[in-house]
Amino acid sequence: MSERRSHDPSSPTFAVTQSTEGTSPRIPSGGPRPDDTARSRNNGNGRQQTAERGIRTEATVQPSPERVEAAGTATEKSHPATASSGPGVEPQHSARPRSVQSPGGPSACGASNTLDRWLAGRLRNAVGQAVCVELWDGWRTGDSEAAELTVRFANRATLWSLLRNRSVAFGEAYARGAIQVRTARPDLPSCLPDGLHRNPLFAGDTQALIRLCELANAASLRKQVGPARPLRRLRRNSLERSRHNVYHHYDIGNEFYRLWLDRNLVYTCAYYHDWEAMTLEDAQIAKMDLVCRKVRLRPGLRVIEAGCGWGGLALYMARHYGVQVRAFNVSREQLAYARERARREGLADRVEFVERDWREIDGTCDAFVSVGMLEHVGPENYVELGRVIRRVLKPDGLALLHSIGRDRPGRLDPWIDRRIFPGAHPPSLREMSAIFEAGNFSILDVENLRLHYARTLEDWLHRFEQHEQRVRAMYDEQFVRTWRLYLCGSIAAFRTGVLQLFQVVFAHRGNHLVPLTRAHILDGFPVGATGPGAARPSGDREAPGAGVDATDQ
Repeated sequence: MSERRSHDPSSPTFAVTQSTEGTSPRIPSGGPRPDDTARSRNNGNGRQQTAERGIRTEATVQPSPERVEAAGTATEKSHPATASSGPGVEPQHSARPRSVQSPGGPSACGASNTLDRWLAGRLRNAVGQAVCVELWDGWRTGDSEAAELTVRFANRATLWSLLRNRSVAFGEAYARGAIQVRTARPDLPSCLPDGLHRNPLFAGDTQALIRLCELANAASLRKQVGPARPLRRLRRNSLERSRHNVYHHYDIGNEFYRLWLDRNLVYTCAYYHDWEAMTLEDAQIAKMDLVCRKVRLRPGLRVIEAGCGWGGLALYMARHYGVQVRAFNVSREQLAYARERARREGLADRVEFVERDWREIDGTCDAFVSVGMLEHVGPENYVELGRVIRRVLKPDGLALLHSIGRDRPGRLDPWIDRRIFPGAHPPSLREMSAIFEAGNFSILDVENLRLHYARTLEDWLHRFEQHEQRVRAMYDEQFVRTWRLYLCGSIAAFRTGVLQLFQVVFAHRGNHLVPLTRAHILDGFPVGATGPGAARPSGDREAPGAGVDATDQ
C-alpha cells in the first residue's frame, strides 16, 4: 500500500451568489471548496465577515426579522433534529459563527434564527422545490416528504459562507463534511432521457449529489441571457506556472489513477459508439482509434502529440498504425510510467517521450495531435500555440485538437480551479478560433462528444467508489470527498451542457489532400478493446477497476 497522503478538501456545485440587482441569491454550477478553517466575527456594523484560508468575504445583513419573514417565499416547517452534524465542525457556544473544526450537535452554534431560515429558504428557491435544506438544529425548508434530496448544513458559519463564496464555499464545506447531501427517494430522476441514463450505478447519496449539481447547473443556465459577460483578467499560464499546475493534479500518484481509469490510463473522454454494450476499456480504445482515423494515420508517418499523459495514445498509434511518435509532457510521474511501459512492450524505438512544454516542441510531423491539453494552455496563449502547430505540421499534414469546452466564453468553476485544475480554462469554439487564425488553418471537421464524456465520468466514478477504501488508505477523507464532488459535478456539467467536448480537425489552408467525406472515420470502425477490427467480447460489463493490475495487451 502506498504512503498515506494528506490533501485539501474540495467541493462542487452548490453555491449562492448575488444577482445582478444584488437582491436575490442564486446557486451557481460546478466547483469546490471553502477553506478548512472558517473564522467569523461581527464588526458591530451589521456586517458579518468570514475568512477562510485567505478568502475574505462580507455579507451585509440588513433586513429586519419582520422584513425577512415577509420576503421568504419557501414554505417552511420546523422538524425535530434528525441528523447529526457532519465532520469538521468545531463546537460553538454563541450565535456568532466560529471556526469549523470538529463535530458538533444542534447546540454547537445555537438554534437557527430568522435570518438563518430566510437564507436557507432562498437557497432552496434558487435550485427548486426538489431540494430540502436542513439546518443544524433540524429545521427544514419546504415539504421534506416531497423533496428528492436534502442538503444539510452543520453550522451557521457554513450556511452564511455561501452568501458570497459561491461554489468555493460549498466545495470546501462538502469536502470537510460540514455539508451533507442525502437522497430522499430511491428513484432520483435525471436530466437525461431514459435511453441515455444508465444508472443506478451509484449509492443513493452519490446520486443525490449528482442530481443537486444538475439542478444547480440548470438554474445557472436559465440566468445566462444576453451576451456573455466579459471574463476577469486571466492568470497567464507561463511556462513555470503551467509546470506547477500539471504537478498539482497529475503527479499525486500513479497508483491512485490506476484504481479508476482504464488499463491504458487514458484520462480523457471515451467514445461509446455502442452505448449499451461497451465497457470503459472498449470505449477508450474506440476513442484512440477515432483520433487515428481522423488524422488518417498510416505506416511510416511521423506524429507529434502535445500532452501525452501516461502514453496510452502514443503507444496505440505506434502499435496499431505503424507510425513514429514524439510525445511531449511535463509531468514527471506520467513520463516515467510511459517510458517504462514503452520499454516493456518493445516500442521504445518507435515512441519517444519528451519532457518539454508545448512551447518547446521542435521537429516536423505529418500529423499533430493534442488530446486533453488545450484546457491547460489558456486563451492568452492560443496565438502562440497556433504558430507552433503551423511551424511543425508539414504542408500536407492533418491536426486534431480534443478539448473540454463551453458553448460561450466563461470562467472555470472557482472550486475546480482551486482544488482540481488550477489555471485551466475550457474554451468556446470562438476562443479556439484564435489558434486556427494564427496558423492560417482551414477547419475540416468539428464534433461534440459531450454525452460521451458524461458517460466516461460515470464509469470513472463507479470505479472510484468501488475502490474508495483503498483511496482512503492512500490519502484522507477530505481527499475522497473532494474527488467525489469533482466527479459528480463534472457528470452534471456535461449532462446539462455547461461543459462540452470538442474534437476539431484542421489543416494548412493550401492542403488539397484533405478527405472529401467522413468515410475514412466510420467505415469498419472497431468494436472491440484489442485494436482495429477486433470483435467485442460478449458478456456483462467489465468489473469496475479492471485496469488496476492489468497492462495493455
